[in-house]
Parts: sequence; structure tokens; C-alpha cells
Amino acid sequence: MTATAPRFGSAPLVRLLLVATVLLGTVFTVLSGTASAHAALTGSTPEDGAVVATAPKDISLTFSEQIAMGDNSIRVLDPDNKRADTGKIRDLSSGGTVAYGIGLHAGLPDGTYIVAWQAVSADSHPISGAFTFSIGAPSKTTAAVPGQEAGGGLVGTLYDIARYISYAGFILLIGGAAFILGCWPRGASVRPLQRLVVQGWLTLTAATLVLLLLRSPYTGSGKLGDAFDLGGLQDVLATKTGAALVSRLLLLGAAALFVAVLFGAYAKRETPQDGEENEEQNKERKDLAFGLAVGGAVVAAGIAGTWALAEHASTGIQTGLAMPVDVLHLLAVATWLGGLTALLVALYRAPSLDNAAVRRFSRVAFVSVVVLAATGLYQSWRQVGSWSALWGTSYGQLLLVKVGLVAVLVGIAWFSRRWTGRLEQRAEAEAEAEAGAGAEAGAEAATGSETGEETETAAATTVVGDRTVVADSERATQLARQRAALATARQKRIRDADPGRIGLRRSVLAEAGVAVVLLAVTTVLTSTEPGRTAEQEAGATGGTAATAPATEGPLALTLPFDTGGENGKGTVRLTLDPGRSGANAMHIYVDGPDGQPLDVPEVKAAFTLTAQKIGPLPIVPEHFAPGHWSADAVQIPMPGEWQLQLTIRTSDIDQTTVDKNVKIG
Repeated sequence: MTATAPRFGSAPLVRLLLVATVLLGTVFTVLSGTASAHAALTGSTPEDGAVVATAPKDISLTFSEQIAMGDNSIRVLDPDNKRADTGKIRDLSSGGTVAYGIGLHAGLPDGTYIVAWQAVSADSHPISGAFTFSIGAPSKTTAAVPGQEAGGGLVGTLYDIARYISYAGFILLIGGAAFILGCWPRGASVRPLQRLVVQGWLTLTAATLVLLLLRSPYTGSGKLGDAFDLGGLQDVLATKTGAALVSRLLLLGAAALFVAVLFGAYAKRETPQDGEENEEQNKERKDLAFGLAVGGAVVAAGIAGTWALAEHASTGIQTGLAMPVDVLHLLAVATWLGGLTALLVALYRAPSLDNAAVRRFSRVAFVSVVVLAATGLYQSWRQVGSWSALWGTSYGQLLLVKVGLVAVLVGIAWFSRRWTGRLEQRAEAEAEAEAGAGAEAGAEAATGSETGEETETAAATTVVGDRTVVADSERATQLARQRAALATARQKRIRDADPGRIGLRRSVLAEAGVAVVLLAVTTVLTSTEPGRTAEQEAGATGGTAATAPATEGPLALTLPFDTGGENGKGTVRLTLDPGRSGANAMHIYVDGPDGQPLDVPEVKAAFTLTAQKIGPLPIVPEHFAPGHWSADAVQIPMPGEWQLQLTIRTSDIDQTTVDKNVKIG
């Protein structure tokens, strides 16, 4: 019993699905913005916004994970926008701490300095940032911080699109081949399925080449023209990501040989020309199928490993376990979603599809979902780490969206299994009916064989006068083809009217549509900073400090401080009136442990709007009275959640900076 698919009207549906894939991939890539990375800056010496009495000998940066830095990865610019560093970057890492430093020129003048840095995280994503510190006292600066973060702009968008397309190509190639080998061997000779697998190979190969060319500008200059810079390409090949991409291309060469054998020798053995197969041919076919299965599994695992070796699984905790788990996760996704796409193509484009193939894929999909759930649960724990990160970070929120989409996909798959069950029941009923009809037809054929032979002979000859002329053989062949076409069309109409097949096609199409969105979310997720790292970064930079609630009137807050020196403890009170964007009046009061005004040598403030990359905006209030400083016309350019930093100096060498997140309307 076979499930026949209509040829007419199927092409628009397939085109619609492909267009939706590209559009959704582009939308999610654009919405993802600049790719966040696994590594993050967790500290620096001097700290961001700090004021030091004398010029330091060097600048040091501390990161949460291992990174790669080039010769020009750290730049220190003086107030006149001139290089203040020596240009020699030193690796200061020791134990479990990842740190880099750069020396400064001697005799630097007082003023505000900018430290701009750029690196590549161990999971292949570029990271960059900048902060300021002052020598002596803050000053105006003409130094310009790079406006575009690493991995952003047009190059970043194209790179993310290529990543999405590479995932799609991998799924079509591996899932399509697995569907043919494991579920429907006769599909190896079906042209639409052949095109699907070949298109998957071409897509993955082209996307990998694009990723290799864009890698240098993606992690460096950000200029599209540098994609063809041979020097930059040579530098990329020396990195872990470059080696992974080259390995993927080599494995795709082996995959091309696999595809050639699958659609060549294997397809011929699955559809013998004489319609018969002896024992020796059957053994050869099984041996070839086993060899293809083993070889294909090795190549598929190798291709999946090129992602595991270069992205999130290769960094963080338990990398030895995380990488093989990631390979299993990718293979399960490809087998499920790629097989689903192959089933959709077979239902709409193949001339026939065995019900047994649908049942086999149903079992394979179930196993894939189980593997996907187990590996995904481990990956979620490893990358998120806590319930607060699941709800409070971008990675956790995207992960919840992905889990929701998987649940929807599993729900639709349940309906597909129901339609499959109905097809099986109908197939059994039709088989019994055909068996009964076949017995009657056999009896009639036995009694009427001679009449049939005479009729056939008469149809093939024509009497002209006293001569008998054999009819035109070409015309007879044409009539035979027409009769066969009519019979096939009649059979297709009967089968296409089966509500079971109609329901199965619709449910599989719905599954494929959700899978397109799921793949887009997964692509964004792999380029987003994991929740565990985001929380570590926030804790190191003070981002977890309590946020002062937004107020209708003036903003008022109180913070404790301790500079570590004599008379270095106390509290600082700040008011900002009216506490909205625009001009504000600021008053700062410093009290000692006894609650009395503490007259310290210096108090400074700075506002930073991290979400919009504005700031820090330095504010130097005037000494108004003992323990009281004030500043008029403090400009807050826009509402939002600002980070307020207050620096209190109690002696020539003792000072501290306290911070708090405040919402300004």
C-alpha cells in the first residue's frame, strides 16, 4: 500500500516554505543584533571611571573565559586622541584567571584616558568594549571610541545569515540522507529527494566558504572588502574557528562521495531493472546499505563536531562531556527536522510513498526527540546555571522560547502519528479487499484467457481486402502509455481523496513551518552570551546591585562606602531633582559613621546608560559646605536605567567607587 502525492499545486507550497525559511532567518538574525560572546570583561586595573593620583605603569584587563588577542587588541588614548600605550600586550593569566595587560608611556599628563579593547572569545564570537579612567582629575577628551562593536554592522549581519543557512544545509543533508537510508530506501531513486539532499550539500558548502571569507572582517575591521584579504584569511586559518571551517569543507568532500554512491550504486540496487532480486544481489544491497550507514554516520558526526569544537560547547565547564553531547544534539536535530522536510517533499512531490516509511520515520523521530530532550537538558543546565539566569538573561529567555517551540512541534507530531495510524488501518482494509478481488479476477482470467488473446490479436491487426496488416507499433505503444497514465491518474485521485493522507500532509507541513522558526531561534541562541556567564559578568561589574525604583519626584538614595583608610567609612546621600531626563540639580551629602557631615577632599559622579552605550558622563560637583557638594544643570540625555557611580576620596591615596542602578524617567 502506498501513499500517493499530487504533483500539481505542490511546488508553490515548497517555494513558500523555502521563502519563509530565508525571511525568518533574516528577521531573527537582524533582531539578534551584534552577537554576544561567551567571554566577558569582568574587571580592570584601573577600574572604569576611577581617578588615580599618579599615572599607572600599565593597564590590565580580566576576562571570564579564555580569549585570543592580536597585536592591536588593546589601545589606550590620551585626552588628545594619541596613543598612550607601548603597543606590547602581555599575557598575565595565572591559575584560573584570564588577564592581559599593556604598558603605558612614562610621564603621562593628567586628564581622562580611554581604554578600547577587542578580542575573540574561545567560542568564536568577537567581543569589544571601552572604559575610561583619569589621572589627577577628569578632563575633556577628544579621543573617539569605536562606534561599532566587533561582529556588528553589515558584516555581522551577513555572517549571522550565513550561520543560519549553514545550519539549514546541515539539517537537509544529514536528515534527508538519514530518511532515505533508515526509512525509505527506495527514495534514493526519487528525484525530488535527490535534489533535496544535494541542495543541502551545496547550501552547507557555500555557507561554509562564506563564513571562512567573512571571518577576518567579522572579528577585525568590520569592512566587507577585507573578506578577500589573503593576509587576513591566513590569520583566520591559524585560529580554532578557521581550522574547524576548513575541516568542515574537507568532510563535505567525503559527504559528496557518500551522496554519489547513495544516488548511484545504491539507488540502482534498490530498484532492480528486471524487478527481481536473487540472494546474492540482496546480500550486496544490504552490505552496501550497512557501509553507507556507517560511513555516513562518521561523516555526519565529524561535520557536527566542527560546530562543537568552535562554539559554546568548547568553553566553560565540563568541555570534555559538553562537546560529544553537542554532537549528539546536532545529529538529533538534523535527523528529526531534516527527515521531516524529506517526508514533506515525499508527500507532495514523490509519485508514491510507502506507509511503512512513514511508520519508520515516526519511530526515528521519537528517538530523536528523546535524545534531543536529554542533551538539551544538560546543555541548558551548563549554559544557564540558575533559575534567575533562566528568567533574567537574554539567553535564558531565548531558551524558554525554544523549549516552547519544541513543545508545539511535539504536539503537532502527535497529530501526525494519529494520521499515520489511520493510514495503517485503511491500508489493512484495502489489502484485504484487494486480496478478495484478486482471487475473483484470477478465476475470470483463467477462463477468458483465450478470448483475451484473440481480442488482443484482433486489436493489433487490421484486415485490408484479403490481406491482414499488423497495426503500427508506435501507435500501439502510445495508446498503452495513455491507458497507463489514465489508470495512474484515476488511482491518484482515489488516494488523494483519502482524508488520512490530506491530514498527514497538513500536519507535516505545519511541523516544517514551526521547525523553520525553531531553527532561527536556535541560530540566535548560539550567538547569545550564555546565562551563566552573563550573571558572572553582572556580579563582577556590580550589575546585580539593587535598582532604585523610579519616582515621580526627585531621586534620592543612600549608599555606604569604605575607602579602607583612616576615617574612610561612612554613607553618601544623593538627590537628583527633578529626577527626569534633561537638566537636573544634584546634591551629594557625605556623613561619617556618627551621622555627622564628613568633609572629604573629593567627590565625583558619573552616569552610564549601558543599554544605549551612552557614557560614562562625568560630573564634578562643587564643594558647597562641609560634607555637601552640589552641581547644577546635570544633563541626563534620555530616560532609562542608568548606572550611577560615586567616587569618594578621603585622603591622597584612599578612595573608593560605589555604584547603583537607577531608573530615570
